[in-house]
Amino acid sequence: MNKLKYICLIALLNSYSAISADAPNMKLFGTLLVPPPCVISNNELIDVYFGHNVGIHKVDGINYTESVNYRLVCDPNLKGWDLGLSIIGPKTQFDEAALQTNIPDLGIHLTQDGKPFKLNERIAISPDNPPVIQAVPVKRPGSTLPEGAFEVSATLLAEYQ
Repeated sequence: MNKLKYICLIALLNSYSAISADAPNMKLFGTLLVPPPCVISNNELIDVYFGHNVGIHKVDGINYTESVNYRLVCDPNLKGWDLGLSIIGPKTQFDEAALQTNIPDLGIHLTQDGKPFKLNERIAISPDNPPVIQAVPVKRPGSTLPEGAFEVSATLLAEYQ
């Protein structure tokens, strides 16, 4: 008899929740906003040139360090927005902060304010004080580099959250 009471009670509760689910009791609303504009170097290509005389035996992660000269111009109305910066590009297998060049054991290590700038990861920044970014050739430990021209391309991305 008790078993029959429980079955009837469960059936009654299920029918009540099905009926009450049809009646809306919540209203959700908001406003979508476009983030303020932020432009890097006037949307122009940023070249970092290491020169014609990079010695294959002198690539050590210190020699040939160059600044990545970029300008960040953002709308001053940033209230409520968090700005981030990332470098999107091919990563070496031997350094999370190095772009893989066309030469297999050669990468370009990137730093932001002297610390490794991990590729494909966003860092929070202040538009009033963007980080200093530097680039330096690095090689896979124990490798010998061949002679030849090298290059790599990446995207410097500023975005809001």
